Amino acid sequence: MPARRDFDSSAERYFTGAGFSGVVLLAEDPRFERARRVWNGMIDRTPALIACCRDTLDVKTAIGFARETGRALSVRCGGHNVAGTAVADGAVMIDLSLMRAVVVDPGARIAQASGGCLLRDLDLATTAHGLACPSGVFSLTGLGGLALGGGYGWRCRKLGLTCDHIIGAEVVLADGSVVEVSESQHPGLLWALRGGGGNFGVVTRFTLRLHPAGPMLVRSAVHPADRAVEAMRACRASAPGLSEDLHLLAGLRRAGPADPVPPGQRDRPVLGVMVICSAANAASASEGRALFEAMPACAVAARTLSYLDLQSMGDRGSPAGRRYYTKSGYLADLCDEAIERLIASAGRNPSPTGSVDVECLRGAVLRSGTGESAFPQREAPFMVTVSGSWDDPGLDQDGIAWAREVIDSVRAWEHPGAYSNYISQQESRLEASAMYGSAIYSQLAQVKRAYDPDNMFRSARNIIPAATPGADQAVPRVKGY
Repeated sequence: MPARRDFDSSAERYFTGAGFSGVVLLAEDPRFERARRVWNGMIDRTPALIACCRDTLDVKTAIGFARETGRALSVRCGGHNVAGTAVADGAVMIDLSLMRAVVVDPGARIAQASGGCLLRDLDLATTAHGLACPSGVFSLTGLGGLALGGGYGWRCRKLGLTCDHIIGAEVVLADGSVVEVSESQHPGLLWALRGGGGNFGVVTRFTLRLHPAGPMLVRSAVHPADRAVEAMRACRASAPGLSEDLHLLAGLRRAGPADPVPPGQRDRPVLGVMVICSAANAASASEGRALFEAMPACAVAARTLSYLDLQSMGDRGSPAGRRYYTKSGYLADLCDEAIERLIASAGRNPSPTGSVDVECLRGAVLRSGTGESAFPQREAPFMVTVSGSWDDPGLDQDGIAWAREVIDSVRAWEHPGAYSNYISQQESRLEASAMYGSAIYSQLAQVKRAYDPDNMFRSARNIIPAATPGADQAVPRVKGY
């Protein structure tokens, strides 16, 4: 590696000579320190330089520099991934945060979203027309990372994952070429972009399918520890016949000052149950009300939110800079013993913040199928996500151990696989083949060989290029919508 001063000057010459229109940040720049930081305060990595791109040609230039200098690449959209995949030591960081334009065609119900968009950028543009693309649960999340990794959210049971709504893309490949991807052009790559992660290139523009979006009804209740088992059983009983318009989430956490529990139980676990549906759907609202009536007596709150407010309601509880660790897994069964173990584990959380969330899945997630996308494990009925968070670095060891303990406690009922967007950096050695399953992984490896044979795009769950040719022929043809 060249001396820092020589490297800085050579980098400046390269980008200037290529007509780079963005901003190149080197370590000596006072803006560099802030630009390298991501949402998770546990991530502390230093790239060689940060290329803040304004357009597709800038992205092409940054990729060319990384290739020419033999440096690794990372891509930043929102920097919200818990594993901090946006930044790598000694790498060229391609920062897309200056590329946040959204153009909506309300008649066609399609949005063109630049690669650096946050979810709130997309939502602000689409809801102005009464439309939305289903996405994640934090408005400051980057669209690119979420969509390429899958995209669970409040409307996934009704409308599917974010990746299911990618109908086209502009992608800068590892060799610097720019391709338009659609169902008729590079269909194998489109299939891989729908859930295969950032393994194949830099997406500089997404074309997304939209749906009508209106006010949402959020019904919630908090159950003290002695009622948690019964309430979780009620959630389990309702899951198989749950209307697709209803999204059910049960979260175990420590009681807060506003929770309706006796003062002596403030530091004990509580179970918060939340059901979300369209406010205009009277049948779903009635079904949600009946679900709560089947649980132990508890005060139930109901409120109607705009779609925008729904999408940002979790932001305040997860501020940037806090230390986060996430461990998740799918469950094939939520039996009584699994429920009891989760509740017991939640009570051992070493931090006053964080939660153990059990989410009911399937619905439209299952119906989309693997023929249209690379996203795996659609048939899993439940997902358990342990979200550890704390401010004190001294809690790192205990917090990480606790999160792992929670998931380990229910291994006997696990469904194979994992969700790539919910894996922290300490778990990054999880083999992608195990996460995707052998059939999907084999197809992804063929696409990788065709579009990134030198493996320049190496995310935490890296797809290794296949050793044999025949990539495009081995990939399923993408069905029309």
